Amino acid sequence: MIEKKLISVLNGKRDAVPPLWLMRQAGRYLPEYRALRAKAGSFWTMCMDPEMATEVTLQPIRRFGFDAAIIFSDILTVPYALGCTVTFTEGEGPSLPPVDSVEGLERNVDIWREKLSPAYRTLHDVRAKLDAGTTLLGFAGAPWTLATYMAAGRGGDQQQAAKLWARRDPAGFRALLDILGDCVAQHLAAQLDAGADAVQIFDSWAGGLSDTEVDDWVIAPAARITAAVRALRPDARIIGFPRAMQPGKAEAFLQATQVDALSVDTHTPLTEIQEVVGDRAALQGNLDPEVLVRGGEEMRKAVTDILKQMHGHRFVFNLGHGILQQTPIAHVEELVKLVRSGA
Repeated sequence: MIEKKLISVLNGKRDAVPPLWLMRQAGRYLPEYRALRAKAGSFWTMCMDPEMATEVTLQPIRRFGFDAAIIFSDILTVPYALGCTVTFTEGEGPSLPPVDSVEGLERNVDIWREKLSPAYRTLHDVRAKLDAGTTLLGFAGAPWTLATYMAAGRGGDQQQAAKLWARRDPAGFRALLDILGDCVAQHLAAQLDAGADAVQIFDSWAGGLSDTEVDDWVIAPAARITAAVRALRPDARIIGFPRAMQPGKAEAFLQATQVDALSVDTHTPLTEIQEVVGDRAALQGNLDPEVLVRGGEEMRKAVTDILKQMHGHRFVFNLGHGILQQTPIAHVEELVKLVRSGA
């Protein structure tokens, strides 16, 4: 059987040359993506069309040969499965009718899976076309991040509406996090069934919260999800990305969720997380996407520093967040060469 480098690291291997993939690696910095986007007419159309989503998922693999392909989809497919109308407006991003109660949200698992089925068909089709040595990743947004979108009705760092709801109606907000967590768990398990080798949970707005808020809104829902996924798929491999979480809370997150890897954002030193995590989980990260845009000696030094820091540890090379639209393709090509050569 051909070894999948990323999965071997999640399983405990320390690889001298770490596996490499990039968050948002299928996207607007690629001309082939932009051409398909123009044909599709909307981002949401691409997400919900398995043929288009399969093509977009495979584009960066063909071009760069990354060690993992991550399904092209969007975290707002989960609110969509719960009955929310999701709209993507050019130049403005996603929007949906603001939610201030769990009344009316869909709770039928069969309906969730039907509405999310384009993702499963995409995974099935990508798996059929993907090289046997390349890991296939699924993903979902975490309940807290999804709640911020649903409460505000729009994208961006709109935590205020969710925080106000949580303080106005704590029981109702906990119910929202629970419904979201149940749907996310079912979605991740179904992605594994459809061909994903591992899944990643994105909590993009996990930073900037008090310790109690992190415990209640980030860690507890993530633990509920991982437990539910592993009840359905005991061998599930799960990566957690609680963005901008402090090292001490990252350790609590790991202890509660037992994820196989922690993805580390740009502004959190890998060495600090490594000190508290040890070898209980792999680490993933954390090159600054803006450094990748600038390239040159700054990028080469940053890549070398990361590789030196993580040498001898379980590690997956990635960015600290998603690749930026203005990233030159030549810089990504150089990044692949640097990582593969050990810089």
